[in-house]
Amino acid sequence: MTQPLEVRAVRIRYPDRDAWRPNGVDFSVRPGEVVLVLGPSGCGKSTLALALGGLLPRDVPADLEGAVLLSGRDSSAASIGELGSSVATVFQDPDAHVVTATVFDEVAFGPENLLVPADEVLERTERALRTVGLWERRDDNPDVLSGGGRQRLAIASALALHTPLLVLDEPTANLDPAGIEEVYAALAEVVASGQRSVVLVEHNLDAALEIVDRVVVLDELGRLVLDGPARETLRDNVDRLAALGVWLPVSALAALRLRSAGVRMPDLPLTPAELATSLDALPELPPPPVAATPAVPAEPVVTIDRLTLRRGRAAVLHDVSLSIARGSVTALVGVNGAGKTSLLQAIAGVLRPPRGTVSTHGHDPARADVRVLARDVGFVFQNPEHQFVRATVAEELAHGPLLQGVPADEVVRRVDGMLVRFGLVDHRDVHPMLLSGGQKRRLSVGTALISRPPVLALDEPTFGQDRERAEEILDLLDEVNREGTTIVLATHDLQLVADHASHVAVLHAGRLSAFGPAGEVLSGGALEAAGLRRPVLARAMGALSGHPEWRSIARLADLPGGAG
Repeated sequence: MTQPLEVRAVRIRYPDRDAWRPNGVDFSVRPGEVVLVLGPSGCGKSTLALALGGLLPRDVPADLEGAVLLSGRDSSAASIGELGSSVATVFQDPDAHVVTATVFDEVAFGPENLLVPADEVLERTERALRTVGLWERRDDNPDVLSGGGRQRLAIASALALHTPLLVLDEPTANLDPAGIEEVYAALAEVVASGQRSVVLVEHNLDAALEIVDRVVVLDELGRLVLDGPARETLRDNVDRLAALGVWLPVSALAALRLRSAGVRMPDLPLTPAELATSLDALPELPPPPVAATPAVPAEPVVTIDRLTLRRGRAAVLHDVSLSIARGSVTALVGVNGAGKTSLLQAIAGVLRPPRGTVSTHGHDPARADVRVLARDVGFVFQNPEHQFVRATVAEELAHGPLLQGVPADEVVRRVDGMLVRFGLVDHRDVHPMLLSGGQKRRLSVGTALISRPPVLALDEPTFGQDRERAEEILDLLDEVNREGTTIVLATHDLQLVADHASHVAVLHAGRLSAFGPAGEVLSGGALEAAGLRRPVLARAMGALSGHPEWRSIARLADLPGGAG
């Protein structure tokens, strides 16, 4: 049987770059196999995904050496029709997919262009939309979907093509935990027949591992350094993967931390169930940490009073009232479409709220001058590309401080510091749009931090980052928070929330359903009531039967031992 994919000594270099990323990669994918590609940010994972989808160098200018064979055909010589019947690709940015005016037409578009009979087009479209939970919204314009909704739509469009190979680049990055589980359940169903294969670029291993057969690992130079069965490769190379900065499952990170404290765990757990079983098998564990005394609440720096907000004809927020204390780290959580991004944008004035409903650092975003808002609130968009305005990375970082009248020598000092901090020194003269997805995210966070605003509003701040870079961003946010900066972030990563947030606001159907200290909200029933899942570590610890005193632990930092 013809292999759906063969990658032969592939290396790729973009114009005006010296480095090849990836660099000399060889692997193949068998029918029905799910292969996970791991590696640090900037190693060429997304570039490789573009090449596997036949889009590079055909549509994206780059030098490609070696060969990508799709169902036995060289992708560089294949026609558009041949590519469309061989491979379907889901990009990091779901907006890159949308070409039609309704959800139904978007999914039907691909099969129609492959001249699939009309009855089969209708059948494929309905099945794909039901698989991702969008059938009831088939007549909506894709523009009114949330970021997660558009990601589901992109996945449905790929599924409807019925290609032997699916290439998915961070397919769940914009999805809530329940949505992630649903997507992987759908993919498991798709590959169960053995007729369709998947190449997956993904940082969230906690859900992905359930369907992954093999792991391919690239190092920081884009070279293939590991290729083998998923669980064995992760367990046998955990120290090497950690050194590369590759994400590991939360359960594995917890086990590494416990091992460093002398807790004997012979088998590395990769799932919450495995972690709970391993810990319950131990006769004793160190005592859990003593709960910290709650701090006295500070005065509010962000006040929201009965905010109702509409996008077009639809109300996305309903009568929301909320006070965010100065110096706090407040996480906005909720399922896709709950209103997290809209509330964050109203706080920052990106979406102008009705007058008198929002006060941020003493200013009403509905009335304040744009320059005043930019000085008071640093904002990071969910999609980094939406905020870039300059021609180089260094100019992008310098843009905000220069507008605020910061002296030129101080701007240079700050820019140089940010370039070092976020690993962008070698890219200072590169156009922001030519960075990798992870590098774009780091640049977007840097542009918000460099002006040192008293309030930071961030939408999915660790999206697209490898473990090392995500931890650098979070460490930097912790640092500026200790210095007094108030942080408000919207995220689907509930382990991030458990580890870093002081307060949690739960949104459900555009309404505030719960708000309070992080420990109280995460341990109560508000998450499940809003359609969310508890953080991974909390689920593992909550399942313990032999060590009930550990059941309340939700933060990695509360485990004995050093960083995993």
